[in-house]
Amino acid sequence: MSAIDIIILAAGKGTRMRSELPKVLHRLAGKPLITHVLDAASALADARITVVAGHGMDLVQGEIENFQGELQQRTKNSCPIKCIEQQEQLGTGHAVQQAIPGLDNSAGTALVLYGDVPLLDTRTLERMLASAAQGKLTLLTVVLRDPSGYGRILRDSADQVIGIVEQKDASVDQLAIAEINTGIMAMPVTRLKEWLPQLSNDNAQGEYYLTDIVALAAQQKIAIETLHPESLEEVEGVNNRSQLARLERYYQARQAETLMEAGVALADPARFDCRGRITAGRDVFIDINCVFAGKVTLGDGVSIGPNCSIANATIGDGAIIKANTVIEGPVTIEAGVQVGPFARLREGTVLRKHAKVGNFVETKKTEFGEGSKASHLSYLGDTRLGKDVNVGAGTITCNYDGVNKHRTDIGDNVFVGSNSSLVAPVTIGEGATIGAGSTITRDVPPNSLSVARGKQKTIEGWQRPEKKRT
Repeated sequence: MSAIDIIILAAGKGTRMRSELPKVLHRLAGKPLITHVLDAASALADARITVVAGHGMDLVQGEIENFQGELQQRTKNSCPIKCIEQQEQLGTGHAVQQAIPGLDNSAGTALVLYGDVPLLDTRTLERMLASAAQGKLTLLTVVLRDPSGYGRILRDSADQVIGIVEQKDASVDQLAIAEINTGIMAMPVTRLKEWLPQLSNDNAQGEYYLTDIVALAAQQKIAIETLHPESLEEVEGVNNRSQLARLERYYQARQAETLMEAGVALADPARFDCRGRITAGRDVFIDINCVFAGKVTLGDGVSIGPNCSIANATIGDGAIIKANTVIEGPVTIEAGVQVGPFARLREGTVLRKHAKVGNFVETKKTEFGEGSKASHLSYLGDTRLGKDVNVGAGTITCNYDGVNKHRTDIGDNVFVGSNSSLVAPVTIGEGATIGAGSTITRDVPPNSLSVARGKQKTIEGWQRPEKKRT
């Protein structure tokens, strides 16, 4: 297939979103609308992408740069993407005209997409491009029960497409047509360059409609082919919050179906959200109201309790993540580990086999050795625990001195009594015991007992102070 020039129209302000954020940067499944479009477009071979932006161009351009960086990291491939500005909003034809100077002058194909139509399938685009590569003008159309608000596809008595009429310019008979234009089209670059200068703004909107090139193609006897997407949602645009929410649920239902087909058990597919990529083994169970983000890998037999939020984590075979746990990766959890309920694992946490992190325990940049556990009410940061360490309730590592972070190193088989404070940098030797309530500021030798607390003093007959009554 020849070179492909993809033009993504993304200049709209999105007034009906009632937001200062450019419409194409509103999020669906955790990422901006335009990023979904870029995902589909960049998967096409030999593609070059031009994004035509307007309102909030700096923000849109920043998101494009983020996408390119992530694409390079994820696939080791790069896709040329540039962002140009449409300073005046004079219609879709005018917007495409801004991209023309940078298009391929050879026998390439142009594909026009929209930054607020997020769920297009790459396979649909491939079908369109295959048609356009034969010299055709290819339109993506759908048939709606209620076509109100959309441009109608006009056909002659031989059922050949002869044009598109916008809603505001349509006659009563034309308004009865159910086949509508999605705006997505493909054609040879040379044809697009030929047609665009011929567009007129003599219409109800006073704009240059890209759809007017259809009538020009018909007049020149250029073959016009219409294709349909697999679903209506694939070509549904986002103009308001309600449409965004509807597409979100459609997308999540599709994600849930894919996981269940792969063997994952979902307690309720309607109460599941994937905002990244999930890879799952056999016999995985996910309870209600769980949210996944980034890259998440679940081993065989993993069980995820209700109301969990998991981002960028690798969870090993047989691990149990109990209710209301928050995982903010990158986090590695090995086989047989138990986490939660109400635990928080932050970036850099590594839990080796059969470790346990219990309720109201928070970790960051901390490694648990095999079989080690902190069951209740603790904070462990910048810490390494050896094997079979027991951390008592209320224990914290004091890793920050107000300027720098410091490490705590705990050897194998250490027992840390409840309500202890380990002031880093500090090393607790293998087999050592820390008495409950201790504040440890110096290294503890192996196989020793350290107790660091004031002596208990008891005053017999002591009278508690009382408030004076007025």
